[in-house]
Amino acid sequence: MACIVGVAGEAAAQDAAPAVNVALHTTHGDIHLALDPEHAPITVKNFLRYVDAKRFDGADFYRAVKIDEEGKYGLVQGGLKGNPKRVFKPIAHESPRVTGLSHLDGAISMARLDPGTATADFFFVVGDLTALDGQPEGDEVGYAVFGHVTDGMDVVRDILAQPRSLDAGEGVMKGQMLASPIKILSARRID
Repeated sequence: MACIVGVAGEAAAQDAAPAVNVALHTTHGDIHLALDPEHAPITVKNFLRYVDAKRFDGADFYRAVKIDEEGKYGLVQGGLKGNPKRVFKPIAHESPRVTGLSHLDGAISMARLDPGTATADFFFVVGDLTALDGQPEGDEVGYAVFGHVTDGMDVVRDILAQPRSLDAGEGVMKGQMLASPIKILSARRID
């Protein structure tokens, strides 16, 4: 449970909302997630809304950012790319300052422009990237972590290693877009 906050005492652990498990079936393999409704209820509810409506079926992992040459650190982004026919309204931002969750290896977090603009795009963290948590003080509120990968980090790392297009993407994303996006065949809750 890489990004779940520690809970003091057994009684407190028993009162915590149970993780919600989701499987993403992709053309490169399955990725299993444990979502944390206890600490990130708004973000988990939003993600599950897309899962339950089957809106991630047919979506893509389309961006892979290697922060180091070896691929020990980076992120893999997927979702609906703002498709107006498939996205729901943006959600309120749940900052790591408030949730206590962190961008540790295997964390899943919401992609966004400004706080309060996240809809259906998300990313996986490869390696510990706690700079994405924001700052304890000031205006940088970080990105909203809402769970972690429980199985399938090999698939995430494989996607991170895929070739990228030199021309695709705009601004800072230029050169970070996958040459051949990886299809999400389905996203479902699992027991």
